[in-house]
Amino acid sequence: MNDFTYRFIPGAGDRTLLLLHGTGGNENDLLPLGRAIDPDAALLSPRGRVLENGAPRFFRRLAEGIFDEKDVVARAHELANFVFAAAKKDGFNENTLVAIGYSNGANIASAMMLLGSLKFRGAILFRPMVPLSRPPDSSLENCAVLICGGRFDPIATPDQVSALAELLRDRKAEVEVRMQESGHELADADVEAARDWLAASAIA
Repeated sequence: MNDFTYRFIPGAGDRTLLLLHGTGGNENDLLPLGRAIDPDAALLSPRGRVLENGAPRFFRRLAEGIFDEKDVVARAHELANFVFAAAKKDGFNENTLVAIGYSNGANIASAMMLLGSLKFRGAILFRPMVPLSRPPDSSLENCAVLICGGRFDPIATPDQVSALAELLRDRKAEVEVRMQESGHELADADVEAARDWLAASAIA
């Protein structure tokens, strides 16, 4: 299992949510969020394996907002391999995966999509940034994405959100952007937007 510490909680439905925490989080942080967004889904929640001053992350960064892109690529593939192994061990269908990531977790989810490491049915990205300066021309056809940004976010700025949305649309993803009246922190409106979007989407 690539030495990932993780939680898996079976669900009554067919969908599995891959929950990816922000910097300093762990495998428990987003479980309540996942359950609030889809009460029937199975939940797969790994802990990031990179430590930054003791704080778990999913990949290294060189400074605030400056990513170690070689590490991003390596960690995206590593995380995808973990998901495939977990699917066999825990008995869920990786073809029904919806990624839900916050901040650093949203960035690794975006990287996995752009690199083609893992084919998600959909993704909900809270406060994401563009993870790679020159991503490959992978196809994201049949992948639905909700991006929730904060209008006053000094880290994942509105410009970053727009740039990521454009990258994903260029690769044929169906992208919806919701901008909240908040900063980098999650707001109640984010949870409501994600729940409503997922319920209304065509994602199986």
